[in-house]
Amino acid sequence: MLPMEVYDVIVVGGGHAGIEAAWAAAQLGVRVGLITSNPERIGLMPCNPAIGGPGKSQLVAEIEALGGLMGKLADATAIHTRVLNRSKGPAVQSLRLQVDRDGYALEAQRVLLAHPNIDSVRAEVSAIWLENHMLKGIFTADGRRMASSAVVVASGTFLQGTVWYGRHSRAAGRQGEPPARFLSDSLRAVGHQLFRFKTGTPPRIQAESVDFTKLTVVPADDPPETFAGTPGPNASVCATWQTRTTPATHRLIQENLHLSPLYGGDIEGVGPRYCPSIEDKVVRFQDKDSHLLFVEPDGLQTSELYLQGFSSSLPPELQIKMVQSLPGFEQASIQRYAYAVEYDALNPLELTPGLQSRLLPGLFSAGQINGTSGYEEAAAQGLLAGLNAARFVLGLPVASLPRESGYIGVMVDDLVHLGTNEPYRMMTSRVELRLLCRSDNADERLMPFALTWGLRPKTDLSQMEQKYARVQNELLRLEKIKINGTSALHYLRRSQTCYADLLLSVGEPTTPLTPAEALQVEIRAKYAGYIERQEKSRRRSEELENFPLPSNLDFAKVHSLSREAVEKLCKTLPKTVAEASKVSGVRDSDITALIIHVTKQRDRVSRET
Repeated sequence: MLPMEVYDVIVVGGGHAGIEAAWAAAQLGVRVGLITSNPERIGLMPCNPAIGGPGKSQLVAEIEALGGLMGKLADATAIHTRVLNRSKGPAVQSLRLQVDRDGYALEAQRVLLAHPNIDSVRAEVSAIWLENHMLKGIFTADGRRMASSAVVVASGTFLQGTVWYGRHSRAAGRQGEPPARFLSDSLRAVGHQLFRFKTGTPPRIQAESVDFTKLTVVPADDPPETFAGTPGPNASVCATWQTRTTPATHRLIQENLHLSPLYGGDIEGVGPRYCPSIEDKVVRFQDKDSHLLFVEPDGLQTSELYLQGFSSSLPPELQIKMVQSLPGFEQASIQRYAYAVEYDALNPLELTPGLQSRLLPGLFSAGQINGTSGYEEAAAQGLLAGLNAARFVLGLPVASLPRESGYIGVMVDDLVHLGTNEPYRMMTSRVELRLLCRSDNADERLMPFALTWGLRPKTDLSQMEQKYARVQNELLRLEKIKINGTSALHYLRRSQTCYADLLLSVGEPTTPLTPAEALQVEIRAKYAGYIERQEKSRRRSEELENFPLPSNLDFAKVHSLSREAVEKLCKTLPKTVAEASKVSGVRDSDITALIIHVTKQRDRVSRET
């Protein structure tokens, strides 16, 4: 028998979830084994090499505030930067970085594997190692045993992965890589329910074969903005472009839908609603004769272009005709064909808010295995799962983020309390308090959590507190200064007034502000009324969060509680009223009944004592 290897935490998978999980666990001082089938593929981007965008840049900002890696890796390897929704309010403005695909992976490997607490292990996990219903570690396909009391599964699209090109398929986790063949059965043996989901990627086009004069140029922002504060050397060196589908494109698709594995009935997996294939767009939006496509480089050292918005599972011989029907692509050559991939995913309702299995203590999961789509969603879950795996090993309480804290809190809350029947994508519309949970104030919201959890040093928190003290001092200064009888602060709230122009009248503060601090002054002045209303909503939510339910509460005896609520609450056993309110099928009237029942019980106990 081969010698047994021992780790504190084992992370399965080297994608964005696995990277953040390994890093977060290692930051707490535990020894981490990062298991991948090929360490040279750690950090690889199988879809568009871009980080950020609406809903997603907010996740990256929060990952950065919590001490994660994604923002720094994206900054270091960016080749095109752009702020989306700049003309809209600060809640929905979103930074998006096109990064060098190969450079990002190399930078991730360099940073991650340089950590003294992280070992890279080349292996395929064959099973979860259980003894007496307790997690002991994992077994590998080549016969090794790796002992650990905490395992994070971050397997992406690899669980029983099947890749489709038209009606033909083969077993693969993504193009050119084998699937994870055995782990699904092991998870089922634990008791987990698995779903079948689907995603896809568009064809990669040879850049030299494209006529760029027929495309619309999308220039990079200058100067570039960043996630972590330091732009990389090539942050704005590349342009991106736009083109559109044509009626000819749509005819080709409509006449050949029978060749699609999705419409032919071969694929059983559910695809992402908000990132559909071009076939889905043409079928669902038959009133449109054109769809916008983005043409983006895969990197500085590759001739491949990414055709965003043109994901497809149609056969290769049809894909070339479809591509050549696009303006600027009449002579295009495809370097890599589009494909769809089906994979197994867990039911996230079987996870705790710390992303631990409710069925097996010590087993954690993150990323697409939890039913989500997107690099950023995966990375955010990875950070939380890796952190909690380390805390589990160290005997520390579970770390979780309340819904009111921001985008990560909302995403995890949605997953573990509401579940999902399709690949979940983070969007600004999912966040009720999005004006309070902006990208620009993620440090203020989440850095205290990071310090408490051991993910960032005290010096970071001190610098952050000094930053917001300067912001507050400037707001107080402006309130005292009068302009034609009106305070400068109220003057700044006028839509036509900006902070930089106001300073020409009132003078610079004693301590000059950084651009980030000046932005905070302007936002807090202009949106003061809206911010206060959302603060009141947050306080109401916190009151529910702090309203505990007795551990011995018999839900069947709660007067006026609906039958469905009794059934669901008996199954989930929420600890607070807030948790109960998030259970699918529990209505506002049920929450009122719970509060009344528990309050009466408390009053009765109080009188008796």
